[in-house]
Amino acid sequence: MNKRTRTLATALVSALALGLSACSDGSSGDSTGDRERKNPAAANAGAVLGGTPQKGGTLTVLSNQDFTHLDPARNWVMPDMDFGTRLLYRTLVTYKAEPGAKGTELVPDLAEDLGTPSNGAKTWTFRLKPGLKYEDGTPITAQDVKYNVERSFSPDLPGGPDYAARYLAGAEGYQGPAQGKHLDSVKTPDARTIVFELRTPFAEFPFAATLPTFSPVPKAQDKGPQYDNRPFSSGPYKIETYSRGKQIVLARNTHWDPATDQVRKAYPDRIVVTMGLKGGQVDDRLIASSGADASAVPWASLRPESTPKVLTKPDVKARLLAESSSCTDMLQMHTGRAPFDNVKVRQAVQHALDREAVITAVGGPALNDASTATMPGSLFDGGKQPDTLKIPLTGDVEKAKQLLKEAGKADGFSTSIIVSTGDKAVGEAVQQSLGRAGIKVTIETVDPSAFYDTIGDTKNRTDLVYTGWCPDYPSGSTFLPFVFDGRYIKEKGNSGNHSLFRDDATMKRMDEIATMTDAAQANKAWQELDGQILAKAPVVPVATKRRTLLVGTNIAGAFGHASYGGQLDYATVGLKDPSKSAN
Repeated sequence: MNKRTRTLATALVSALALGLSACSDGSSGDSTGDRERKNPAAANAGAVLGGTPQKGGTLTVLSNQDFTHLDPARNWVMPDMDFGTRLLYRTLVTYKAEPGAKGTELVPDLAEDLGTPSNGAKTWTFRLKPGLKYEDGTPITAQDVKYNVERSFSPDLPGGPDYAARYLAGAEGYQGPAQGKHLDSVKTPDARTIVFELRTPFAEFPFAATLPTFSPVPKAQDKGPQYDNRPFSSGPYKIETYSRGKQIVLARNTHWDPATDQVRKAYPDRIVVTMGLKGGQVDDRLIASSGADASAVPWASLRPESTPKVLTKPDVKARLLAESSSCTDMLQMHTGRAPFDNVKVRQAVQHALDREAVITAVGGPALNDASTATMPGSLFDGGKQPDTLKIPLTGDVEKAKQLLKEAGKADGFSTSIIVSTGDKAVGEAVQQSLGRAGIKVTIETVDPSAFYDTIGDTKNRTDLVYTGWCPDYPSGSTFLPFVFDGRYIKEKGNSGNHSLFRDDATMKRMDEIATMTDAAQANKAWQELDGQILAKAPVVPVATKRRTLLVGTNIAGAFGHASYGGQLDYATVGLKDPSKSAN
């Protein structure tokens, strides 16, 4: 994957984008195009609903939760990244604002191009566009981008993307800029030039540069953990008010220059996110689509119990987006804690789990496809996940009991799982199916906005967690290392590797694949490693979800973006008639 010239590195970037594009039209990780077209929930796959928006009015977002994080150093949950990078802050590089395959293609954002590699793709140079400004009219500088990259190392800002920690030369042990220490591997020779020196060749670096880590934060505005409440805008909107758990109001950033931004259209005058609503309440309001709710969109997916109300009404179903998330949901086991430090116990869970029951709990086969691998189908040849374990969808209870007996747990054992309040049905499906094999599961629930911080606390979390991972770009290098490399586990703010899997052979193989210079060879190696990891049973892959989003009747320019897990692209959404929206 590591190319030695700009031409070859750029070609790899294009090839990777096209590789994902080949399956994202089919949307589902392990679906064929024919299956996609027959799926009743996916009738609008690849479509833009409502035509072209008119400028003005207020777009309302109805939400059951607060954001996990908006600080760009901490923002690594797919919907939050979409909201932050499309509305509040710009990154060096971003994705096109188009549905389907084209949404996986990179375009320059703050930078003039996709970056210039040198030194065998171990050095990347970006030059900022002229005239870029913050919400107060002050200039955006390369030093501000460097500063945010450095802040991402701060122990008091956990939870964000850690590409910088993994790839920047000399980053080991760095703790951020608070004590006046800076990274020598990030150079800013002038106000518009930033140079990244990497410890290893990384031809995919432009994809990493789409992440919030690579957006600017001026040092004078930084307030440490409190910056989460008021990121300083380099995008088309700024925060007018933010009351945690209740409401955030965005107003136009008058210093954002659309001439410098080929992606964001910024149609609404204001964007209001109303939080703390119950999921069913959001669904019912959007189904009715009356008054101000006609100009509303949802934050979270349609609740499973609301699906029949939508799919049975053609006029309502016509407003439903249901793009594949291209993410794999998994039951992850704490491999560093007994009894899950025993591979036989973990394999027993793999066999005991009734994936069909879990899929039913999250909306059934109309909204989900069963997973048989950890990486989504888009990262496998032919766009289809292999089935290396060959466990029936409903599980194999007798095999699970046999494995428990071999592990010295013939009488079963007790454990616990944590889920967000909206996923209690998932916890119950896990509880009931594992109970068949004698594994007694206690369910703990937490508010959705606190879920990732809770499961990221490795000392105090439960043995089991149900969560997923989405590739940040179309490569196995952005999936398996982040979910299974034990060298990057954190005590607080741990992301991805929620099984706390530390396996020397796996980590050695990851390092070997990272040095491969042939992209096809590397892709095959990642695919083979996926099966090898599953055999060691740190997780049970369950489903690839669709992100089902029902929009109001006055919404225009709405589509699920392939690079943001099927979430609505806030770069282009707006209103058909702004005069009908709330003031």
